[in-house]
Amino acid sequence: MQAAPVRATAIPSFTDALRAVESLLLSSGQRTARRNAWTSVLEDRRRAKDRVEAQRVVEQSFVTRH
Repeated sequence: MQAAPVRATAIPSFTDALRAVESLLLSSGQRTARRNAWTSVLEDRRRAKDRVEAQRVVEQSFVTRH
């Protein structure tokens, strides 16, 4: 019985596959705009998380003073 041949190329990740489809469907400017929009979403989420944490600290310090 022979061993199965070894695959020489790596299987692309899901992200790589999405980027390949994106490059086929969208123009360069649209890709850039989409990536910029996603970066903005991630930054908004980070700021929202920071706001929640700051609010928690303020409320906690108010409770400990009174």
